Amino acid sequence: MPGGFSPDDDLYAVLGVSESVTDKELKSAYRKLAQKWHPDTNRSDPEAEEQFKRINAAYDVLKDADKRREYDEFRRMVKSGAFRSGGPGGAHFTGQQVRYEDFSDLFGGGAFDDLLREFMSGAGQGGAGARSQRPRGPRRGGDVEATLHLSFRDAMSGVTTQVAVPGDYACDRCDGSGAEPGSDVRACPTCGGHGTVSETQGFFAFSRPCPDCGGVGMRIDKPCKQCHGGGTERRTRKVKVAIPAGVKDGARVRVKGRGEPGFGDAPAGDLYVRVHVAADPRFRRQGDDLRVSVKVPFETMALGGTVKAPTLDGDVTLKVARGTPAGRVMKVSGRGAPRSRGGGHGDLLVALDVDVPPDLPEDAAEALRHYADVVSRETA
Repeated sequence: MPGGFSPDDDLYAVLGVSESVTDKELKSAYRKLAQKWHPDTNRSDPEAEEQFKRINAAYDVLKDADKRREYDEFRRMVKSGAFRSGGPGGAHFTGQQVRYEDFSDLFGGGAFDDLLREFMSGAGQGGAGARSQRPRGPRRGGDVEATLHLSFRDAMSGVTTQVAVPGDYACDRCDGSGAEPGSDVRACPTCGGHGTVSETQGFFAFSRPCPDCGGVGMRIDKPCKQCHGGGTERRTRKVKVAIPAGVKDGARVRVKGRGEPGFGDAPAGDLYVRVHVAADPRFRRQGDDLRVSVKVPFETMALGGTVKAPTLDGDVTLKVARGTPAGRVMKVSGRGAPRSRGGGHGDLLVALDVDVPPDLPEDAAEALRHYADVVSRETA
């Protein structure tokens, strides 16, 4: 089920509300929790993102009237003990074992169809059923994440690099089939490829994993010597990723189709690269603008003149007006960070600081004392 829930979870408890909560109260509770657990504000907490996903998954069900009604009915049945997980092969209803199909019409293929399947198969209570088996039929590969650390300059210019991605990938020897090269993979003759066998006793149908294929639905006569029939192996691979110019610290860059491989003919998942950008000793980023401070001699601030300011690709010369106060910020259009969307660049914001020399030559000091005397007489 989305969000990592099991039948024992209470979606109302996840959001901290009662089952009689109103739509308005539900939305208010969700917003508070989403703000509290948002990954951008909890970067040091590795569990924040998973909790954020659980909150969103719970709200997605309870905010929808139809999904909420289905969930309330399922929740009532679980709490009443009307049925319980029976481990591999099905659930028990009033002492008899039943199949998923006997209850599926109640939910009409709705939001809890997957949860019901999981419960009836025993996976909801950690049974040894389908959770440990290879999936039957095509299934999209899972998404994976990787972390990339960049210097400020590389983030500004963009870079194509590689990231290390550990995971379960298709076995090199058998290409994911699980069979030794040259041998065949065929449907299990006992279950016809379904993975389960059934027998009927009166009103109820008993379903259990096929004893010959272990619930996989396939027969491998010669398991691959490298993956031992599993079809996958744990390894780390290098994936090329193009980081766009101007990427911000904390951004996630998606690389389509480079996640875990799909099963059957299903596509692979995606790779999400979390980018961390190092601070720069000169530039400070503000959105798409860059801010920098430059020291300007006192006489230039007082009399006017020019000063050089650094940019990402060389210095620019700025004209300083006579009598410019300390702290004045000058804008250089289009010389900031590259915009990740829409093209172009932000602006360069140059803060002017007075450069006071630690030691003045005697003649310069005398001239400054004379200046101070003149100013004192004129303001007296």
